[in-house]
Amino acid sequence: MGMIVQEKAVVAPGEAIAEGMDYLPGEFTYRIGEKIIAKRLGLVEVAGRAVKLIPLSGRYLPKVGDTIIGNVYDITLNGWLLNTNSAYNAMLNLKDTTRFIRKGDDLTRYIDVGDYIRAKIVNVTSQNVVDVTLKEPGLNKLNGGRIIRVSPSKVPRVIGKQGSMVMLIKEKTRCSIAVGQNGVVWIQGENPDDELRAVNAIRKIEAEAHIEGLTERITRFLET
Repeated sequence: MGMIVQEKAVVAPGEAIAEGMDYLPGEFTYRIGEKIIAKRLGLVEVAGRAVKLIPLSGRYLPKVGDTIIGNVYDITLNGWLLNTNSAYNAMLNLKDTTRFIRKGDDLTRYIDVGDYIRAKIVNVTSQNVVDVTLKEPGLNKLNGGRIIRVSPSKVPRVIGKQGSMVMLIKEKTRCSIAVGQNGVVWIQGENPDDELRAVNAIRKIEAEAHIEGLTERITRFLET
């Protein structure tokens, strides 16, 4: 009884991860009898008694509470429409910004087509539309810098536990970094070389997320 595979092991759909009632099925797992089974290809993670998977493939599926980075592709009378790197588009309504903006104002003065914003999902509708807000600390238009995209399934590894991995990259490259849970990453450094080091570190995490000792390898990579 107990764990059948080790934490951080890669499992395939239908593979048994744990046995017995000491563990509870978490995200992307389910129970059959006394066994907890993987729903999809992923990395095993144990949080208390819950056994869950970090998917290694698949598109982003928006969830209320997620922080995403979206690209403005259109402006309406009521606000801004965003690409979310998923099958869903997002709407940032005037009332969900941090300043008072009247209907009829030139909205491009605040956020223009082509701008990237960091926003939080507050609602997901059945019509594949997401409502987002900027009314929390750290949510804003992202000025300058560069944008890269990673597999949404690798975002937890890029962020690290309690933000440890992204903090390591920030410290070693002196870059400001924002990671959207939709797989869009914004990086702004003092110079292009620092930004490139951060990009290369994130690409290395994406490629090696399933291999043990990732933090140590990234630390060595950033110190060379």
